[in-house]
Amino acid sequence: YDFTPQQIREQIDAHGLSVVLFNSSPGDFQKGERGYCNHPQRRDEFRRTVVQALEYATYLGVERIHLMTGNRVAGLDRATQLETMLENLAWAAPQAADAGVTLLLEPLNPIDQPYYFVNSTAMGIEIVRSLKHNNVRLQYDVYHAQMSEGNLIQTIRTALPYIGHIQISDVPGRHQPGTGEINYPAIFATLEQIGYQGYIGLEYHPDGNTDASLAWLPAAQRG
Repeated sequence: YDFTPQQIREQIDAHGLSVVLFNSSPGDFQKGERGYCNHPQRRDEFRRTVVQALEYATYLGVERIHLMTGNRVAGLDRATQLETMLENLAWAAPQAADAGVTLLLEPLNPIDQPYYFVNSTAMGIEIVRSLKHNNVRLQYDVYHAQMSEGNLIQTIRTALPYIGHIQISDVPGRHQPGTGEINYPAIFATLEQIGYQGYIGLEYHPDGNTDASLAWLPAAQRG
């Protein structure tokens, strides 16, 4: 959000790109903030970030926003934080629907993000199911799922009805597929078999340069 929607649009058009999704503002990222959807005293800030993100999405024609849901609030019980999150999301979902936007919630693993509130696929599914808004979905990150729980193929099958976007990278190191322990051919075969129709984002740190890091992906499939 350091740039205006107009400035971003200029770069998108100049390079012939389209934007699949972007994150809502997490607050002060350098100080460790990761959103505040679960924070009862920061409802107004959360709602301002949603309005801001939807303004960007509308101008840029983006249909998905990843809502950063926040770190655990010290001294506050889980039930209160979850209730706050559900209330905030119940407010945000209709606003997003009016803009034609799907809101995505991404569980982050507790090893890399030890304080993040939504830290498992099961918890993400619990929240999405509780809301009953068709435009609130799960952003399933294979890296985070492997780090936090493993059993990826079964977890993907279970989560599929709630998934709105998938991101990939390998473990360890969060580099491109083929550099670690995850069996990506089996993952991709499963996604094809169960009929996943959404995007797959390459959210990894290239081991080497970016062009070389795409060697695992046949050129004809790069879009």
